[in-house]
Amino acid sequence: MKSAEKLLDELWTTGKDFLGVRHAILGGAMTWVSERNLVSAISNAGGFGIIASGAMSPELLRTEIQKTQALTSYPFGVNLITLHPNLLELIDACAQENVTHVVLAGGLPPAQAIAKLKENDIKVICFSPALVLAKKLIKLGVDALIIEGMEAGGHIGPVSTSVLVQEILPHIKEVPVFVAGGIGRGEAIISYLEMGAAGCQLGTRFVCTTESIAHPRLKKAFIRAQARDAIISPQLDVRFPVIPVRSLLNKATKEFINYQKELIGKVDRQEMDLKEAQLNIEHFWAGSLRRAIIEGDIENGSIMAGQSVGLVSKEQSTQEVIEELLTQAKQALFSRFFIEQSDDKRLSL
Repeated sequence: MKSAEKLLDELWTTGKDFLGVRHAILGGAMTWVSERNLVSAISNAGGFGIIASGAMSPELLRTEIQKTQALTSYPFGVNLITLHPNLLELIDACAQENVTHVVLAGGLPPAQAIAKLKENDIKVICFSPALVLAKKLIKLGVDALIIEGMEAGGHIGPVSTSVLVQEILPHIKEVPVFVAGGIGRGEAIISYLEMGAAGCQLGTRFVCTTESIAHPRLKKAFIRAQARDAIISPQLDVRFPVIPVRSLLNKATKEFINYQKELIGKVDRQEMDLKEAQLNIEHFWAGSLRRAIIEGDIENGSIMAGQSVGLVSKEQSTQEVIEELLTQAKQALFSRFFIEQSDDKRLSL
């Protein structure tokens, strides 16, 4: 008779072994939030924390890695943006500080970056928004994939998590595949593990942890929000492309719509060059994420959040969040097998 805990361990053995952790739960890399305190807390709780390097310089990243290592002896990773002008130098910093796993995000990673990481024995994890790209990344030598649906917070793709999972998981067996986007409960984790995932990545659920440095006003906004409040940034005109971002509706979101209308009008009246207007739209959100997360300006800042924000009801420690997820996962397994097993072979928690 197997316990629910034993069955859960078996379901995510591949993910646990790849990450070197007790629970194959990754903390999504969130700019300004996923720094040393939250990253180390996730790793100390048995998960896999990931530093969001964002626009950090190699020197700043090196310092952040060192300070994270001072807070945990467990594995953690670093998220690097592929478009960063000093990407190769950031990889050098990771190698020099003995980082074991790097997540490359923000576009198709350069082959040189993948090769450099592998030369330094660093595991390479990449995002894949489609099956064809997943296969291409595997040929390039990546060690694991993350498939993230549009329910996630921050920059997103056009396809939902449930569809991506059905498209990709049945066809990728060469490397571990982790699922992300809209995951907030243990039952969802179990469903993806049973479909073949190696583990799951969560971001929004960790924003309101006690270890998170997010401003108290931002945490309150998360706790008050419903899933429908996390909307995708609108694009009003195909001439003015907007990178889709999911965040909570606020004053800044409405001002962004009006700002687009204003610039569209200026271009139509030939009062402004098209390229200049496009650049102004791209720069609208500059600094707004820090304004919300660090300064607590939840009206004029960008409150990036996934639709799982509706499942955030209180501030908890990171340990409590992970334990809650594990309990839900094991209860889901227990309930399922309790029904299926005969009375003398029932599953025990």
